Amino acid sequence: MGEPLKETKAQRIERLKRELNPWEHFQEILRFAREGYEAIPPEWLNTYFRWWGVYTQGDGVGAVGGKGGEGRAVPYFMVRIRIPNGILLSHQLRTLADLAERHARGVADLTVRQNVQLHWVRLEELPALLQELVRGGLTTMGACGDDTRNVTGCPLAGVDAEEIVDASPLVHAATRMLNGNPAFYNLPRKYKISITGCRVWCSYPEINDIGMTALRHPGTGEVGFSVRVGGGLSTAPHLGVRLDAFVRWNQVLPVVRGISEIFRESEVLRQNREKARLKFLFLQHGWTAERFLAELETRLGLRLAPAVPEEPPEDVYRDHVGIHPQRQEGYVYAGLVVLRGRITPGEMRAAAALADRYGTGELRITTMQNLLLLNVPRRRARALAGEAEAAGLRLDASPFWRGTIACTGSEFCKLALTETKGFARWLVEELEARLPGFDQHVKLHVTGCPNSCGQHWIADIGIEGKKVRVDGRLVDAYFFCVGGAVGRHQATARPIGYRIPALEVPEAIERLLRAYLATRREGENFRQFAARHTDDELRALLAGEPLAAVARDPSPGRPPHGVEG
Repeated sequence: MGEPLKETKAQRIERLKRELNPWEHFQEILRFAREGYEAIPPEWLNTYFRWWGVYTQGDGVGAVGGKGGEGRAVPYFMVRIRIPNGILLSHQLRTLADLAERHARGVADLTVRQNVQLHWVRLEELPALLQELVRGGLTTMGACGDDTRNVTGCPLAGVDAEEIVDASPLVHAATRMLNGNPAFYNLPRKYKISITGCRVWCSYPEINDIGMTALRHPGTGEVGFSVRVGGGLSTAPHLGVRLDAFVRWNQVLPVVRGISEIFRESEVLRQNREKARLKFLFLQHGWTAERFLAELETRLGLRLAPAVPEEPPEDVYRDHVGIHPQRQEGYVYAGLVVLRGRITPGEMRAAAALADRYGTGELRITTMQNLLLLNVPRRRARALAGEAEAAGLRLDASPFWRGTIACTGSEFCKLALTETKGFARWLVEELEARLPGFDQHVKLHVTGCPNSCGQHWIADIGIEGKKVRVDGRLVDAYFFCVGGAVGRHQATARPIGYRIPALEVPEAIERLLRAYLATRREGENFRQFAARHTDDELRALLAGEPLAAVARDPSPGRPPHGVEG
């Protein structure tokens, strides 16, 4: 008889998920904390912990320090806290500040999905941290793993003067329906939902597995939703496909549940971990919008009304920074810039105090890694601004400070090729010094590997982490993608065949932006400028001379896959 067939990675994880629902075994985490790190079996360390928002932390070297595209872990954990719609209260932010200080060496990050991440958490401190979060009305449940990730929405829900509807109740209802529900603990892969009532789609519905955007029916005036499915970035970017459906308010949850069931029961997506997202039904398995809608309506047992014309947003750059009027007469909100999402306990406490003193104790996290204070009387806005600046919280900043996004990077992530957070800060400071008068909105996204947790595919300038050899030594490098956009002009950024060591990135971006300023047409933004230039032309502008293209993929070691960001 021949050797028994070895399980593939996908087969092993599918077996583990069938055997145990991690949400039903919290007591195991308590036992590990009592018995020590060595007591954790591999299936918990590498799989089950993720359903509780807990990840092993990398050793700071990243993917190249290990094998098979994944670096070595250290006996510390990253803990991700889900914040539906980014909605926080001041006492919760203080709790997060206290936990970051006591358990995470003062390191906290705001993420592009309106989450908060802590690092350096020790196993024995994990139960106390998780239980204190629950006391504060927060949870890590479902923040990682093959389940529904944090459901995002417009951070100005309920206060945006231009919004069509406050959709945050639907965000919370969808969260309650899916998160913790044993019927949805075992999905083929991570699953991302955005429901927004704003006009500018600031939560990026185009790159979610489900993206719902509010609109008003032109015939009846009724508020309903467009629905897109199969969006996602990672190594194979795919913008969501719009279904021919007008989804009424009371149909949103049944539609979300129906789509979730289609995903859950797609066995074809469980064969390969790298091709398990909903988008692969469209990319690899021949599904169309028509087929998906037919399957959905069969599950619902009803026909959805046909779609109505919608108005995708123009090139609106909405980072919510600064002081702006709310829909409530006489009130404003204040948007604080948090560079690359890294925030200290002191800054969190200062923001919470400002929210209490000047507002109603309500805050919001944005998908651009910023923090908003709501319900500030207009007459007190000047005083708030002065106190915020004195506390080191910026209400205004350069386009580079405002427009830069960065993923976790090799500092903590085992899958990253490059360090991103420190690099992003240095890059911003360099660009501010090189282009002090630059006043155009530019989204500059830094991602440490091909998995695109830094969303470089939808950036004006997206740079993807690589490694190159310089004088025989491996150094951080970046590959350039240019011209990404969402909304009316949606497009994934174009890989333009330019890769350079990290230290040369500021000079290259300076060359490109100076060329934009010197040759742009009247009223032309950077996206439009990039769209009318070829890849060869953009590469030459970055390099300062014509240059042959290099392939995107080559870098030492196998490109990492399977990130849970």
